[in-house]
Amino acid sequence: MDTTSFAQRLKERRDSHALGLQVKESTARFVQDLLALLFPHFCREEFHETGEIAARITLLRRDLTSLVQPFLNDTPDAAADAARNFFATLPSIHDSLWLDAAAIHEGDPAAESIDEVVLAYPGFTAIAIHRFAHRLYALGIPVFPRLLTEYAHQLTGIDIHPGATIGSSFAIDHGTGLVIGESTVIGNHVKVYQGVTLGALSVDKKLAKSKRHPTIEDHVVIYAQAVILGGATTVGHHSIIGGNVWLTESVPPYSFVQVEHRTLVRSQSDPGVNGTYVI
Repeated sequence: MDTTSFAQRLKERRDSHALGLQVKESTARFVQDLLALLFPHFCREEFHETGEIAARITLLRRDLTSLVQPFLNDTPDAAADAARNFFATLPSIHDSLWLDAAAIHEGDPAAESIDEVVLAYPGFTAIAIHRFAHRLYALGIPVFPRLLTEYAHQLTGIDIHPGATIGSSFAIDHGTGLVIGESTVIGNHVKVYQGVTLGALSVDKKLAKSKRHPTIEDHVVIYAQAVILGGATTVGHHSIIGGNVWLTESVPPYSFVQVEHRTLVRSQSDPGVNGTYVI
């Protein structure tokens, strides 16, 4: 290997893709600090005065400006404007997250309090970071929202694209292995379990800007390992999608979709002999 030649190639590539030092680590720290601001459950310190909280908001707005600046090279003020717009909507995001926490608490008999949900439920953490990322995505910031949701993915095992639109009072129970694609639209009061995939029927790159992922209307429950695919697929309101269902077409409101199970009853005298199926 010609070290000098390789070093030159590396420098050229690094210079053309430089996005700031330790951008992933800085993004994770920003998310942690933002969660700590909104919820004392994540906080490493106490805020004793309203002024302290206001000062921390100012510092976090400054941090966000610095973080998104490498991704917004069009105008000098773009990063500051994006950070200002994000923090202008932070009160509504905060209100939405309390509704999410309440929905998880109400829907899980094992949850003893909303504090337990905020402290210990990975689904809540994933939803919180998604709501931050989705707002930044809506502001047109490239790449950076994905850093937020991939950090959530690392923490929780829950993979939600920042482009997914999710309504109020969203509940994730367990959540490990949950995947929600970019153009998914989820209504209000929806509950999903672990291993659910809301995905696309095709990964053709030409469809990148199209509606590739399903629409889930209000008051739907989707049980574990269900797979719902396609941008034209709509699950009607108040429907229940059973575990392990594979769904690629729309179902009307109040539907109950389940996998047909069959049980084989073997002969007691000879367990190796085929018996009859009981449906």
